[in-house]
Amino acid sequence: MHKAISLISGGLDSMLATKMMLEQGIHVEGINFFTGFCVEGHTHAIRKHEKPKRNNALWVAEQLGIKLHIIDIVEEYKNIVLNPKHGYGAHLNPCLDCKIFMVKKAKQWIVEQGFDFIITGEVIGQRPKSQRKHTMPIVAAESGADDLLLRPLSAKNLALTKPEREGWVQREKLGDLTGRGRSRQIEMAKNFGIQDYAQPAGGCCFLTDANYASKLQDLWQSRGVRQYELDDIMLLKVGRHIRPNENFKMIIGREEGENNYLEGYRKQFIHLRVLDHMGPLMLLDGDPSTEDLNLAARVMARYSDGRDESSVRVQINRPDREPWEVNVMPLSTTEIPQAWYV
Repeated sequence: MHKAISLISGGLDSMLATKMMLEQGIHVEGINFFTGFCVEGHTHAIRKHEKPKRNNALWVAEQLGIKLHIIDIVEEYKNIVLNPKHGYGAHLNPCLDCKIFMVKKAKQWIVEQGFDFIITGEVIGQRPKSQRKHTMPIVAAESGADDLLLRPLSAKNLALTKPEREGWVQREKLGDLTGRGRSRQIEMAKNFGIQDYAQPAGGCCFLTDANYASKLQDLWQSRGVRQYELDDIMLLKVGRHIRPNENFKMIIGREEGENNYLEGYRKQFIHLRVLDHMGPLMLLDGDPSTEDLNLAARVMARYSDGRDESSVRVQINRPDREPWEVNVMPLSTTEIPQAWYV
């Protein structure tokens, strides 16, 4: 029996591509690369959602009955984000470099583990940067996967791969999908008896999101260096981010789940909380002055239940000293310029 590794994103396409191989008797295992930028299993777990709180890659593997290997590539991936050879997409998404990098890692994996080939859920024309007919060969070539990379959903519109030439898979049973429409994938899912799957929305990568990209650009600009750590990119997903000055930024929880998450960073950051009313937790990132701390306390009061009071007690906590209290007048909505919101 021939063995393939499937890049599992958690979406419908990779689910279908894997199912097609399983139907042809191929032993398939999944691989999911953790970059730190994916929403799955993090933001959904923090914030309240009507949808089930699940990691879709794990869920897909469970539905298909395959083993999933989750591989941490946070450190290696930094160079892809910071210096993409093929540039960015609409925001800070290095989609083509990302795909090349992940397929390259998958190629290394199959060599080490004795697997035969790689499959992905790519469809010609579905992604403007990485899934075009003329960029797909670039992925195969620059990753080193060459003809060991099979895209089952669009295979009939692409050059023959080794699994097809050698008869490991039957080309006539592969797909000829193109374009951004999803009607044929939905029909395929129905035929396979797949009733539940993640709704397609451009993948799970936050780098494709304009608001997130803006926050990351702001982080780099404020620090004067294009670099990040895992905690940085995790915190960019959580709360309101307000920057009144270059030297500091406020991060304010928007709901209970976010406040609970921010609690885990209390010992690393200056943090504020309202004492006499219900309110969120605020972290301060940077080097605020005494005047900045007073401003932050007034913003904090604005987002508490004491927003309409003339005076609110706010506790300021620094990691390097005992906490202290200030009585402040909450800012009004008009006193917080829209330009402050990152």
